[in-house]
Amino acid sequence: MRLHPRTQAAKESIFPKMSALARELGAVNLGQGFPTNPPPPFLLEAVGRALGRYDQYAPPAGLPPLREALAEEFGVVTEAVVVTSGATEALYVLLQSLVGPGEEVVVLEPFFDVYLPDAFLAGGEARLVRLHLTPEGFRLDLAALERALTPRTRVLLLNAPMNPTGLVFREEELRAVAELARRHGLFLISDEVYDELYFGERPRRLREFAPERTFTVGSAGKRLEATGYRVGWIVGPPEFMPTLAGMRQWTSFSAPTPLQAGVAEALRVARGEGYYEALRQSYKRRRDLLAEGLKALGLRVFLPEGTYFLMAELPGLDAFWLVREARVALIPAAAFYLQDPPKDLFRFAFCKTEEELSLALDRLSRVVNSPRET
Repeated sequence: MRLHPRTQAAKESIFPKMSALARELGAVNLGQGFPTNPPPPFLLEAVGRALGRYDQYAPPAGLPPLREALAEEFGVVTEAVVVTSGATEALYVLLQSLVGPGEEVVVLEPFFDVYLPDAFLAGGEARLVRLHLTPEGFRLDLAALERALTPRTRVLLLNAPMNPTGLVFREEELRAVAELARRHGLFLISDEVYDELYFGERPRRLREFAPERTFTVGSAGKRLEATGYRVGWIVGPPEFMPTLAGMRQWTSFSAPTPLQAGVAEALRVARGEGYYEALRQSYKRRRDLLAEGLKALGLRVFLPEGTYFLMAELPGLDAFWLVREARVALIPAAAFYLQDPPKDLFRFAFCKTEEELSLALDRLSRVVNSPRET
């Protein structure tokens, strides 16, 4: 007897493994991307008010107050919104709904780790288009993107702002991607869980250029510093959304109802009270603290334009050696590439306190460019 081969997609990810090692060894965890700071008080208060009022199943499409809040924010009808158990479920439901056996999903590399297993579990195949790594950072090659398309391609999946690179796509790039999808009859999935974490002008959304074929994925966990709440959403063409809500009946059925109610209230407060602006300023300070500290150690840093991740080179070092000997947990670039990742590249999560970042820099200073046993 054996398990089905599809279970190969369920092997343990490096992210919880590295977090477990960090806890065990007392390491500063700049690996897994969860914030150290608690969620904002207005979210905790809203969830508290929801307990005892919203305690039973929500409809599979989502609790009406949350769908209404998101529809208002995105400028769409309520029917264009489906609430999910985090962005992870949103991506799974979308690929199960849009891709069939033998069909293809085009994914940019480096990629967030759930994309390839989701394509595989849908019976599809991921075709990778690698971003160029230049001295200025990661860049999209639109010509390479078009060359990757075949008659079997069904979906083009983008992540913007992008984990792990911190890349924010330019308006002309999004416009070109939308036109490419329209010309080839493709669906677009835009994973925008870091949509409020950017450090320049507000980025344009992909759906602005092709709303008739774009599904936007979002997350309260990233916006509201509450990754454990598992409240996400899909905003897409209204004619497809009842089917996506129906698909959710066979996954989690509904996200936790009191958390949906709390998030619905909190999203309106966050936008009205300037919460996101303060959050961006806080992350920009932490980004700059980490980047300048790494540069002072003589390391090559690729400054992110969004998200709370930064890529930098640590020549000759290994992630598992670092967590054990330097007591700093990082994620190696190999977690985001199928093969041949850029040498010595690591992802740092700076969604931690300034004290944690400073401690990590101090610990790294003791091992960078120092002789060590292997």
